[in-house]
Amino acid sequence: MDASAYIQIAKTAIQEHFDGISVNKSAYLSAYPELSFKKASFVTLTLNKQLRGCIGSIIAHRPLIDDLISNARSAAFHDPRFSPLSKDEFSKISIEVSILTDPHEVEYQNRVDLAQIIRPGIDGVILRLGNYQATFLPQVWEELTDFESFFTHLGVKAGLGSDTLAYHPDIYTYQVQKYKEGSDDS
Repeated sequence: MDASAYIQIAKTAIQEHFDGISVNKSAYLSAYPELSFKKASFVTLTLNKQLRGCIGSIIAHRPLIDDLISNARSAAFHDPRFSPLSKDEFSKISIEVSILTDPHEVEYQNRVDLAQIIRPGIDGVILRLGNYQATFLPQVWEELTDFESFFTHLGVKAGLGSDTLAYHPDIYTYQVQKYKEGSDDS
């Protein structure tokens, strides 16, 4: 599939908020039938190389085209960490789309064992303990480059504090194919 199609779908989904032009789903589905398959995606928006919104699905539960549209709109207008995207910001944002593989549970004994299993820069991680859950895409390894800081921040994001691994949470990994506006990353 043409990587730019993912970006264009996300961009048009956001643009609809400002000018009413909607994604032509039938045209995309005709050109790229794989968009009808259930897949999980994340849409990440950056402005001046700073995060401006990031929303996604970790479990495939709807056709990819619908997941992209919903997550793009949510990243732009419903990420609770940010105010809704303005039209001026829309003209300046960069869009990255990540298509996720299905997550797989990691069997591990302890922190040392887990550190040997997790592949920095390759694995996205879902941490789950009771009703608490958080995920970091593999791209987060670019900023949190070591195992300890990655899992400390992930535990805090989940609302479980900085030493979540002491409670032996469920850990799942997944990988992504990422597509960034204006680049050939994939």
